[in-house]
Amino acid sequence: MDPVTKHAEMVVAGRTDYPNGELHILACKRHLEELEKQRTDEFPYYFDEKASKEIISFANDLTISEGFESRRVELLPHQEFDFGSLFGWKNEKGYRRFRRSYISIARQNGKSFMNGLLGTYIAGFSGYKKGKLFTAATKKKQARIVWEEMKNFIEADKDLSDMYRVQDWKSLVTSKVTGCTIEALSKEGGLDEGFRSIFSSLDELHQMRDNSVYSSLYRGTRALAETLLSMISTRGKDANTFAYDIDNMAVSILEGIFLADDFYVNIYCADKDDKFSSDEGLIKANPLAVKIPVIWENVLADRESAFFMGGSELREFVTKSLNRWYEDSEDSYIDKEAWNANATDLNLESMRGRECFIGLDLSSGGDLTSIGFDFELGNGESFIESHSFMPKGRLEEHIREDLAPYDVWLSKELLTVTGGEDAFITDYLFIINYLKQVIQDFELKPLGIGYDRHNISSLLPYLDDFGVPLMDIPQSARFLNDATQAIQLEIKSGKVKHNRRNELLSWSFGNATTEENSFGEIKVSKKGKTRGRRIDPVDSIINARAMRLELKPPVDLNEKIMSDDWSL
Repeated sequence: MDPVTKHAEMVVAGRTDYPNGELHILACKRHLEELEKQRTDEFPYYFDEKASKEIISFANDLTISEGFESRRVELLPHQEFDFGSLFGWKNEKGYRRFRRSYISIARQNGKSFMNGLLGTYIAGFSGYKKGKLFTAATKKKQARIVWEEMKNFIEADKDLSDMYRVQDWKSLVTSKVTGCTIEALSKEGGLDEGFRSIFSSLDELHQMRDNSVYSSLYRGTRALAETLLSMISTRGKDANTFAYDIDNMAVSILEGIFLADDFYVNIYCADKDDKFSSDEGLIKANPLAVKIPVIWENVLADRESAFFMGGSELREFVTKSLNRWYEDSEDSYIDKEAWNANATDLNLESMRGRECFIGLDLSSGGDLTSIGFDFELGNGESFIESHSFMPKGRLEEHIREDLAPYDVWLSKELLTVTGGEDAFITDYLFIINYLKQVIQDFELKPLGIGYDRHNISSLLPYLDDFGVPLMDIPQSARFLNDATQAIQLEIKSGKVKHNRRNELLSWSFGNATTEENSFGEIKVSKKGKTRGRRIDPVDSIINARAMRLELKPPVDLNEKIMSDDWSL
């Protein structure tokens, strides 16, 4: 069996001699599940064991020169899994499937080593000629860390030294065989758009306040058959960062909420239930450090001092040694396992001729606008569905800033763009006409429309044309609490079904958390503070449910018992 699949099977079966975190287990499950469906119409990718073993063999032939004595690289099983996955999975044309990767792991666990190895291999052995490779960061000193890993690998091996030319003063390595170059770049040193790289390394994402470095590098790769933007980082303390955005999306991919076939994800971290004082959580976040006595002793010493000193030392330990966001206490709105379990093949065609409640969440300007549908299925069950819109002129901007594949969702008809290339303001009348057409096409019977008064005033006459009750839903916890809690609890209890193919809806529910007022009433809110974690489809669903509760309030069983009317 190839090392990648062997590791995945052992981890999933719980047959390793060390504990594994829930997110790493999900990464292994993803590999095994995709093996089962490879080369199908639904999943045209396949796993090339030979290509997987080649990168692993290359790695184990390298020499680590740092330290008192040089030594040969010996990859651990989790490292073989990461390297082998990145190079083993191919698309139907035979090119590497993964164009982006995000690996999160505690410090002192070989992050720079991994990107240094990847870059060295791609520059000389991927078969690509005259390609450009970059190690990038906000500061040149940080960008050189991975670049120097590549330099060290090359200078420690005679064969590699003959293959590459190293110009340290330029922070430049050139392959004499392929003509590929490896250069260290930084935002402060002029990193800009237009870089067409076959490999880019982004290290320590938590230090980046925004996605400008990522965007500059990734935008130039669309015309390339193969590329890899490799992000390897330890988690941080600030949720208002690009790193938190990427991490949040990565977790959603592992949990099956967000589908991104081109994105490799693996996260080594302590689980929420792991006690800070136990070794188990530490081992999950430190799969390399635990195998090296001198590093492991320092990790344990850090734990002791963190507990003794508390405060900033404890926060540092949680983020750097347990690889947990310090703001992990922020609760998600939904139970993600329950959400995934409630996925069905139902869609609007399945709801043909049914009654429904409709919610509108109209954005300001050119942001995401959503229509939500809430159908009663009987037996206390519901089906929710949504469709979203944005002006065509804002599409590329939102793809870049929200780190979301709106172009893919557009092709899957989960999103509709309004206007032409120069349209930057949402066409609300188009959306109203779209809703009319959907109602007509599927013979839906709307019972009411709930809307957020924001941006709605000019559309009220058009809403009157639907001939159903309309309700302004104030966007406060006081007015949204009942609908918000109803959706939340019914998802947890398996009563709310959704369309498994509506990735945009699942993504937005994964972005949602809750906030409460002084009375303990709640409404949904975005995780963190950045604008890219959009929850507009969730808002539209809650507006629909608020309308439903207004017209069809839940039965009060106590009141029924005290009355003469026992019918429900």
